[in-house]
Amino acid sequence: MSNFWSPLAASLVPYVPGEQPKDKSYIKLNTNENPYPPSPKVLEAIAEAANSDLRLYPDPTCGALVQEAARYYGLSPKQTFVGNGSDEILAFAFAAFFDPAKPVLFADITYSFYKVYAKMYGLQPKLIPLNEEFDIPLEQFEGEHGGIIIPNPNAPTAKLLPLGDIVTLLERNLDQVVIIDEAYIDFGGESAVKLIDRYPNLLVVQTLSKSRSLAGLRVGFAFGSEELIQGLDRIKNSFNSYTMDRLALPGAVAALQDEDYFKETTEKVIRTRDRVMDQLLGMGFIATDSKANFVFISHPAIAAEQLFIQLREKGVLVRYFASPRIDNYLRVSIGTDEEMDTFIGALKEVIAEQT
Repeated sequence: MSNFWSPLAASLVPYVPGEQPKDKSYIKLNTNENPYPPSPKVLEAIAEAANSDLRLYPDPTCGALVQEAARYYGLSPKQTFVGNGSDEILAFAFAAFFDPAKPVLFADITYSFYKVYAKMYGLQPKLIPLNEEFDIPLEQFEGEHGGIIIPNPNAPTAKLLPLGDIVTLLERNLDQVVIIDEAYIDFGGESAVKLIDRYPNLLVVQTLSKSRSLAGLRVGFAFGSEELIQGLDRIKNSFNSYTMDRLALPGAVAALQDEDYFKETTEKVIRTRDRVMDQLLGMGFIATDSKANFVFISHPAIAAEQLFIQLREKGVLVRYFASPRIDNYLRVSIGTDEEMDTFIGALKEVIAEQT
């Protein structure tokens, strides 16, 4: 700890991303990246934008992208916010909508960045335990509190909350903001965006990182009532008016416009996920019903940490969480069919060596 750090900096426990080792070539199944490249139209748009205009600041209102995202989701531009990845938008949302005087509700097993944001903004997190099947107990997300955030599908469990349950959650919490973090919704879920006109307390956050293969471009969206979007704008413009750069803006517009490519690659990931899930269950693994671009698995006889270590030695990276209740599970991103075949082969070797 540095003597120059503020008390806040000293007290933070930062989010730890998936490892990115450089010592040798790996099959990376640990960061939930899309295995397929972005749409060629995205690359064309970025190349066209890489010109002398880079000397100029980008549009601080992100007008063209806001218009395109609103059109795509059937909303008004006043119901649409864009930012430098969904993580930044989530950070803005924690600052804009959650009451420090009351507990903020989120699950005990969920995206670990939520605890970091809560600490950063002096919020009081109240962790709601998932049940033994890793389902969200909706009845515990009510009462006196300062807001709710739920990823759907949840991370790292990959389980989906049906849209009807989202409605129930909103109806029970009409006086608090409910954030639905839909980073993985395109891999098997129904978006809550269609509920925005009915529920002014709903904020839906999405990203282009996963289903549109743009983790390296950093583009996220938030959709909600005009009042909520104004709140995000107030935080953003108190932090950085130029959150989106001149290359990301046209690249993101092109990604939304190329619907055929989006559907093609997303369907590939879903087919591979379902095939791999059948193989894993056939090998004796326990797994949740994944509706994301990853699977969440446990072996009844071999510890997850041991599987993680030995897979890494064989050149396959997966994600291991040394956390209560999930320390015997691995999160495995879905790669190409060839990559997943290599993963399954390595897994069979590890099991044979251990049994």
